[in-house]
Amino acid sequence: MRPTPADKPPKPTKEQLASAHRRRVPDVIAPGLKVLFVGVNPGLYTAAIGHHFGRPGNRFWPAMHQGGFTDRLWSPSEDRELLSRGYGLTNFVARPTARADQLTAEELRAGARRLERKIRRFRPRCAAVVGITAYRTAFGRPEATIGRQDHKIGETLIWVLPNTSGLNAHYLLPDQARLFAELRAAVEA
Repeated sequence: MRPTPADKPPKPTKEQLASAHRRRVPDVIAPGLKVLFVGVNPGLYTAAIGHHFGRPGNRFWPAMHQGGFTDRLWSPSEDRELLSRGYGLTNFVARPTARADQLTAEELRAGARRLERKIRRFRPRCAAVVGITAYRTAFGRPEATIGRQDHKIGETLIWVLPNTSGLNAHYLLPDQARLFAELRAAVEA
């Protein structure tokens, strides 16, 4: 099920996209979440509309729905409503870019340090990183694979999911939905 036009945030103008590199997308976070989803960084489209995983081709929201986290396909404009379900959203790096590969390794490592502080402060049951390449770089774990990781931050379980960007051709939506469902089953158990 696709969001209705009323649910969709308005498409950004060329001017909004051009200035999006200066915008920040606020965290959706609270203490004691079941899962804190961690994106790499906002894309320009996402920054322009101000909602996580906002680009229409991004498969995060469909994977959330098909993976059982939501009862229907949500629009990015509903991102703050995740808190009522016990889920949150943040990013390694706040700086918007056209592509995640425009970030430096140092930005990702600094993002991992900020993420560790957030996790220790808010203590989610699980932090799910949506992007294995960013995770490997940020945490210095080049051999990491998709799924549950062998380390925790405090008591928080770390899980890695594939990047849901439409640019990621390695994982199609059915694969991503299955991996999201595996995370949900592990967290809900």
